[in-house]
Amino acid sequence: MNRHIALFLTLMYFATNLPAQEIHIGTATADITPKLPVALMGQFNLRIADTIETPLTANVIALESREGSRSLDIAIMVSCDVVEIPEQLLKMVRDEVHKKIPEIDATKILMTAIHTHTAPVLENGMQYSFRYQIPKKGVLQVEEYDVFFVKRISDAIVKAWKDRRPGSVTWGLSHAAVAYNRRTVYSKEVPTPGYFSNGSAQMYGSTNMPEFINLEGMEDHDVNTLFFWDKSGKLIGMTIDVPCPAQEVENRLAINADYWHPVREKLKHRFGSDLCVLGWIGAAGDQSPRPMYRKESEERMIRLRNLSRLEEISRRIVLAVEEAYETVKDDRYANVQLVHKVETLSLPMRLVTEQEYLFCKGERDAAAAEMAADSSVASEVLARMTWNRDVVNRYENQKKNPNPKMDAEIHVLRLGDVAICTDQFELFTDYGIRIQARSNALQTFVVQLAAGAGSYLPTEKAVKGGGYSAVIQSSMVGPEGGQILVDRTVELINNLWPVAK
Repeated sequence: MNRHIALFLTLMYFATNLPAQEIHIGTATADITPKLPVALMGQFNLRIADTIETPLTANVIALESREGSRSLDIAIMVSCDVVEIPEQLLKMVRDEVHKKIPEIDATKILMTAIHTHTAPVLENGMQYSFRYQIPKKGVLQVEEYDVFFVKRISDAIVKAWKDRRPGSVTWGLSHAAVAYNRRTVYSKEVPTPGYFSNGSAQMYGSTNMPEFINLEGMEDHDVNTLFFWDKSGKLIGMTIDVPCPAQEVENRLAINADYWHPVREKLKHRFGSDLCVLGWIGAAGDQSPRPMYRKESEERMIRLRNLSRLEEISRRIVLAVEEAYETVKDDRYANVQLVHKVETLSLPMRLVTEQEYLFCKGERDAAAAEMAADSSVASEVLARMTWNRDVVNRYENQKKNPNPKMDAEIHVLRLGDVAICTDQFELFTDYGIRIQARSNALQTFVVQLAAGAGSYLPTEKAVKGGGYSAVIQSSMVGPEGGQILVDRTVELINNLWPVAK
């Protein structure tokens, strides 16, 4: 028999003999807005917010595939309006949910962050960066907020799980110009004070100069969407994957969910106030919602529309979501395959060179001397000391273990024709493109900043270019580990789609 015919008949056999997988869906939203005043996370300097400009929320979609009364697999997806998800908070949420619903495989709880820089500090000691000296009085303490955060989210997960009912799902793809590569490349070396780097690249460097050549990496304007309906045909939830961090208002002294808040408000206005909207950030470690050139013409258009920058960004995203919705809304699936794989990768850590060690040791010691001479020095000095101290510690640990590894949890899901894959890093966009290009799935969602130490994961050309986000202080894992992450993610995806698209 011709091997192509044999393959076709084999595929047809499995297609006709696979059990029908009915999808069950539950949704919930939790308010995770902190009490004020509260310390904000995401900048080098300590910022205390005493204003709430928008609420912060955690949005939950719980999925279960069933064959009759038998559960086949589950996925509990949680998107949080915070900078990142510390590993210990994920563990606390999983433990709390397991206490209340022991039958749930808590490893299938997938938590991600939108990376807003106007949300509370979630841990006292960041593994890869710096510590804040938060006042002991008059400010909400980190531990107090963490308890609140864990309770609100675990309660929402339990609610979504208990409320799950038969429903349907579909997927869409549209486009919106939201992300702009923020790393500028020059024709000569650009000294960067405070970094062991004399490369030719900078984050947020000027483009209006003769030495400017190009932006370093790719941009991804895809907007990948999932839409979920209950059995009556009411739209109850959606996920929106935008490859751009929520950092339009990152410097404010206020609580703000950045562009995701107006996106949700606009979509709820159209589809109902109880719509659950999960915001996902695609691979976007080298991206920003702020353009690097043609700024004046963009600002003019926004001004003539009588919009703010946040409103303009949300306008673009909502238009893309609505366009996808109108295209796919009648292509729904109630019997759809759900497979959820969770794996911990052991990635090689980026090694610290002797030159990097000596530079960071000097920076650490100089900052420590400033602090010893004047305990009231700016918080940026503490940040500089601890940021460089962490590199010194890494180098000294390398002497004992010359091949250090870092564990990184990844998730790979199949939902019908869609693959969803996660990582814990601020993953440069090139890596996300590699995964999507090699995936056998019809459509592939790459989601960054799932739980763990969310350091940057730069490309090889970024490391050579230097600058913040690519220097040793910014990066726990380098290009070698990035390619391992890509290769294993693609392997897991393609194991679920053994026949190429």
